[in-house]
Amino acid sequence: MGPIGPMSAKLHLSIVTPERVVFEDEVDYVSAMTQMGEVTILPGHVPLVANLQAGELRLKKNGDESLLVASTGFLQVQSGNTIVILADTAERAEELELEKIEEARDRARKLLEEKRHVDDVAFADAAAMLERELARHRVATKRKKYRDVGKASIE
Repeated sequence: MGPIGPMSAKLHLSIVTPERVVFEDEVDYVSAMTQMGEVTILPGHVPLVANLQAGELRLKKNGDESLLVASTGFLQVQSGNTIVILADTAERAEELELEKIEEARDRARKLLEEKRHVDDVAFADAAAMLERELARHRVATKRKKYRDVGKASIE
């Protein structure tokens, strides 16, 4: 037993959006992109609240690593090895369709260019949309690469 508790402890992870619970289970660790940079949470982590940045979520459960993607939101590490991620949007890698993401990314780039000189709020919204689509594209591409070479188990 370590100073924080048993070394075999798991994290209870919940990833929630306004529409649904995307993931809820016990995991070995979770890594997420925050405005402070990438953070990896292991059992026994100190309490923390951080702003999410659009990007990849990696988690490991019983030796299998899974990929998800989330947009902006919050990550909270609570005492008792509980992690709650509240995101505007979040998807499992297997839910991502690369062709549709590429179309959405192109639309977001066009919208960003149109709003560049019009309105600061519209420009910020377009920039956030593009950031989300780029994060989705990175995760979908990574999943496809892993699936094609058989190097990762993504469930």
